[in-house]
Amino acid sequence: MNETDKRFMALALSLGRRGQGTCWPNPAVGCVIVRDDRIIGRGWTQPGGRPHAETEALAQAGQGARGATAYVTLEPCAHHGKTPPCAEALIAAGVSRVVAAVEDSDPRVAGQGFAMLREAGIDVVTGVLAQQAERDLEGFFLKTEQGRPFVTLKMASSFDGRIATSTGHSQWITGPQARRVVHAMRARHDAVMVGAGTARADDPSLTVRDLGVEHQPVRVVVSRHMDIPLMGQLARSASKIPVWLCHAHHPDAERAQAWEGLGAKLIPCALKDHHIDAVDLLQQLGQAGLTSVFCEGGAALAASLLAEDLVDELIGFTAGLTIGAEGLAAVGTLGLETLEAAPRFELIETQAVGGDVLHRWRRASE
Repeated sequence: MNETDKRFMALALSLGRRGQGTCWPNPAVGCVIVRDDRIIGRGWTQPGGRPHAETEALAQAGQGARGATAYVTLEPCAHHGKTPPCAEALIAAGVSRVVAAVEDSDPRVAGQGFAMLREAGIDVVTGVLAQQAERDLEGFFLKTEQGRPFVTLKMASSFDGRIATSTGHSQWITGPQARRVVHAMRARHDAVMVGAGTARADDPSLTVRDLGVEHQPVRVVVSRHMDIPLMGQLARSASKIPVWLCHAHHPDAERAQAWEGLGAKLIPCALKDHHIDAVDLLQQLGQAGLTSVFCEGGAALAASLLAEDLVDELIGFTAGLTIGAEGLAAVGTLGLETLEAAPRFELIETQAVGGDVLHRWRRASE
């Protein structure tokens, strides 16, 4: 791995991140075409998953791609879907070298893209900035390999871990700068998810605002009985911005009809201990195409995800105020008797955001 390859791959990775949250169920891939140490084509996966990054970059490069090097963050696809394989496009364009970060775990590809390129006489180099690419594409790999999306659990709480007063008052615990950062985080995920209690108590819109973002994430509400307001913000905007209701099987027919009439998508899920089974919930969301979910609570939903070891990243915004034991806890009952049984995460980042503290944690290494 030479420094030139690392430099152009870093650019390809930055381009790929532009597609995060907009191109599911496809991965957010970046591609750079380079000839004589000069960039002649750039691309990333477009909204809805097509065109692919390689197609975009090759279109910019034109005839200049012949004899050039293509830097791509994920193995070029090798199967015929709604578009021809990117491996074939690279071969047809006449590139002489392909540098890739990681192999695609999709069984329809899984090394076949690299094999096609090599059989065509193209020099293929893999593993360049692989760790960064694996992190960027983690949700896609989870969906491909485990059938579920990447889950980020975000909690905004007081210094003593409360998300509302005893009366349910919660707006606002954190300041405007923290809330703006949250909107940016929403924009990088395929979906924003809350429980029914949060939907009833806060009447949230769950949209990305004040950032100039046109694409909106899917709004997912986990509600066993679909008992959330039909006159709330989610209901009023369901025809324009997707709302998915994850509910128990055999729902109330009148409620189901009302929500479908508003434009919501209904997703039946299995129950566990009289609550929506978190494992089945994420499997259903993965089958629907989601690769990343930004969960904003509430306490019961957070506890169910943590209890099943389904949280990949924790993001906390801690404010400099205390609410007291009578306030609503950030996480519901976990039933733990020993610290050894508690979910563990590793700290990867802390920073001040206005008057609050952001802390980011990742699933602890085995």
